[in-house]
Amino acid sequence: MSDTTVTHPLVKGAVGPGCEKVDPIVVADGVTRQFGGLKAVDVDHLEIPRGHITALIGPNGAGKTTLFNLLTGFDKPNTGRWSFEGSNLASVPAFKVSRKGMVRTFQLTKSLGRLSVLQNMLLGARGQKGENIFRALIPAFWRAQEKANTERADDLLRRFKLDAKREDFAASLSGGQRKLLEMARALMSDPKLVMLDEPMAGVNPALTQSLLGHILDLKREGMTVLFVEHDMHMVRHISDWVVVMAEGRVVAEGPPETVMNDQAVIDAYLGAHHDTDLGDMTTSQLEVIEAEAAAEAEAELAADEKDGKLR
Repeated sequence: MSDTTVTHPLVKGAVGPGCEKVDPIVVADGVTRQFGGLKAVDVDHLEIPRGHITALIGPNGAGKTTLFNLLTGFDKPNTGRWSFEGSNLASVPAFKVSRKGMVRTFQLTKSLGRLSVLQNMLLGARGQKGENIFRALIPAFWRAQEKANTERADDLLRRFKLDAKREDFAASLSGGQRKLLEMARALMSDPKLVMLDEPMAGVNPALTQSLLGHILDLKREGMTVLFVEHDMHMVRHISDWVVVMAEGRVVAEGPPETVMNDQAVIDAYLGAHHDTDLGDMTTSQLEVIEAEAAAEAEAELAADEKDGKLR
């Protein structure tokens, strides 16, 4: 942050980009990911506080989703290492990351449309005995466990108000209901850290408040939440800590009320609109600004490519 003397109960010492947390659940060092000549992620140091809700914000192309993909094993970095609860996760595949208790959802939901809502839920349960080809032939080995998993799935479906859709194909759900299904399915694995990639994207406003409540419930149940979001009102309302990325780097972090007024954040996020209060911007206004910035970046890239060809 611009004022290095600022302190916070979650932080050891001064608040600032890459500051050391009192009790981090994730620690990342020197993580980079390059696509051709573009360095999409260039994070020197980042720590995620345990038991709190952390928002990861920044303009389109800042590297937020790429960082998610790296931390959860869906992509491989060029350099760097990171740990979850002290366990090194560099080079660990995504399915093993999930088994350790670090699960994620996607901006574009990954529900299996030709399976029922209940079947989608049951896929999220860990350590299912029936997955063994030999035990699968003998129902006595897995019947009790499947009954328990089904009861848990039904409890979660009631909690997320999807119980009426239990036997429906997942493909029949609305975009917001699929977001709810994906979050509920993630909870089937009893995670310690839930990572949500733009949970409000494409969600009907009628479901927004419900999703907010479910995210707050995760914290109340002792889970850590890390989410990517563009809705600044949501970020200010539910997050305990905010990390800001721009051009692949962490440019600021701190409590939401401080970050929203940080000049480095305003410059990185709003550019020419720096006189506007970030916290007062609507989602649609932010999307317009980001679209303008993306168009400018594409124009510059096209010009550079044309200039390279001329040479």
